[in-house]
Amino acid sequence: VQLQASGGGLVQAGGSLRLSCAASGFDFSDLHIGWFRQAPGKEREVVSCISGGDGSTYYADSMKGRCAISNNNDKSTVSLQMNSLKPEDTAVYYCAVWGSGTCLEPYAARTWDKGTQVTVSS
Repeated sequence: VQLQASGGGLVQAGGSLRLSCAASGFDFSDLHIGWFRQAPGKEREVVSCISGGDGSTYYADSMKGRCAISNNNDKSTVSLQMNSLKPEDTAVYYCAVWGSGTCLEPYAARTWDKGTQVTVSS
């Protein structure tokens, strides 16, 4: 299993960023893929994820209305568009894969990448 993420960086409050994650080495139809984030001194939080099976999506309450997750036709690349970013969105964002059951538990992710820093300045 390989995950290669791109995007992230520094943006002013109210700005937008797009994260992408190219995945390979497994059958996406049985899995969920998405992002969790972790800020210094805080617990992991699932930001958003999508089912490779039925395409159902999940968004953290803190991100609803401000982000959209999508995948490409073969489901190997997932993108997360984040808008109206706030300073409290600052964290390291990890592209991750979960099993077929749920992606709501950040510590249940099967694998994740090295992380991408997202910094939102006020």
